[in-house]
Amino acid sequence: MDKAAGHAAISRVGGSPLSSRRLGTAPRRTEGYSEERFLAHQQSALQSERATYLEQAQSLRAEAESLVEEMEPGDIQFDDESGEGGTVTVDRERDLALSAQAMAAVEEIDHALAKITNRTYGICESCGRLIPKQRLEALPFARLCIDCKSGGLSRR
Repeated sequence: MDKAAGHAAISRVGGSPLSSRRLGTAPRRTEGYSEERFLAHQQSALQSERATYLEQAQSLRAEAESLVEEMEPGDIQFDDESGEGGTVTVDRERDLALSAQAMAAVEEIDHALAKITNRTYGICESCGRLIPKQRLEALPFARLCIDCKSGGLSRR
């Protein structure tokens, strides 16, 4: 192909080889990564993280419940020194909040595992392009590519 034909071919597909990326007009993918070795590695990493988060959530919830059980009815003081009910309530609320965050991570991981099963793992849920493997290795349950994630505050 001569130089003029090459330029004509480029202009027919959008002006430059990178224009579809910049304009966000790349076709949405319907299938994610298909390399079995990569998927098996990611699935293993996700299951390991899931077990860790689940254990943390259960441990934190148990700690919050034990704080309530250990508290005596007369333990709560509402004077200037105790800080409106003491630290037991604050500790309990913190443990419950951290437990809820860990369970939210488990839900994200379950979503990623389902995407592996239905062969859509690695597709950005916003733009439809493949999420780079390096991002998935760092955050196996990432839903968005770096471009979409940096575009605003949103889900992982």
